[in-house]
Amino acid sequence: MHNGTQELQQYQSFLQRKRAALSLALLITILAAILYMTIGSMRLTPADIFRVFLGTAEKKHVTAVKNIRLPRVLAAIVIGAVLASSGTVMQCVLRNPLASASTLGVSQGAAFGAAIGIIVFGGGMITNSNSNSTVAVNNPYIVTVCAFVFGSVSSLVVIAISRWRRGIGPGGLVLAGTALSAMFTGGSTLLQYFADDTSLGAVVFWTFGNLGNVGWKDLRFLSAVFLLCFSFCFFNRWNYNAMEAGFDTAKSLGVNAHHLMLASMAVCSLSAAAAVSFAGIISFVGLIAPHLMRFFVGNDHRYLIPGSAICGSLLLILADAAAKLIDPPVILPIGAIMSFVGGPVFLILLFRGRKEND
Repeated sequence: MHNGTQELQQYQSFLQRKRAALSLALLITILAAILYMTIGSMRLTPADIFRVFLGTAEKKHVTAVKNIRLPRVLAAIVIGAVLASSGTVMQCVLRNPLASASTLGVSQGAAFGAAIGIIVFGGGMITNSNSNSTVAVNNPYIVTVCAFVFGSVSSLVVIAISRWRRGIGPGGLVLAGTALSAMFTGGSTLLQYFADDTSLGAVVFWTFGNLGNVGWKDLRFLSAVFLLCFSFCFFNRWNYNAMEAGFDTAKSLGVNAHHLMLASMAVCSLSAAAAVSFAGIISFVGLIAPHLMRFFVGNDHRYLIPGSAICGSLLLILADAAAKLIDPPVILPIGAIMSFVGGPVFLILLFRGRKEND
């Protein structure tokens, strides 16, 4: 009896540490978001940010925060959460620690769709300001729709292959996604080869990744996408825990592993495609956020899914803050920042995990 009570106390203490890790990560993310909104050509203090929300700030501060900085930081939070939670579930159902939106060719498909929207449908333009020419996306909605459609096509093709060849397995699906990625990349390259300078510059600008183009209407849509994706993933958290022990074990526990894998891939891929279509290519968020949170909460998806979502938001906030601070007033592309930082971080996580397994 005493041993049972002691084990129960140890288990409760174990869960409390996980909850504390999530609470700390959420607090750090909130503080990072507040500090992020102080960065810019108009320097503000955290007190200025609070006055904006209390309705007692100067008009210029309200304009800077509510029209520019708040939508951008909310875009980082929502898009980071979508990519990270999607990556967490993909790594579980595909039983591959390298799985993410890029694994199934979602990002490459979205880039190909954006190239079609810009080059074929004329979505690129040059804006002139004080004799300086800037390449931008002229019709963001056409580009966004095309990016979402082709990002979704990649995941749907992989799912169709899985249903057609039931014995292909998770490893085969990853290889199918890699093949589709190569095809979409080749298609994008061919389109860029025949494009004029304006369209080519707009395609490159889009693929850099940019949170500044996400407006309030876009945020409402992306928030709905995140809520649907997160609700589906969190509802199946116990099923994912069962799948961590293997498909056979999951089946013995009453989980339809094959159907859950297909449904999870569909939901996560479509959600990631929506996020990428608005913000451009932002790599490594869905790859490294789950691995970072596993150090603090383990593989229990009751805590790993929300923890990864919080970590993904924090990563994008920090990356976009770095993009603003490195060479002001120029804002560097967030996709390049995430790739530059995410690559070494992932290598560290990879070698550390391998050393622990040895």
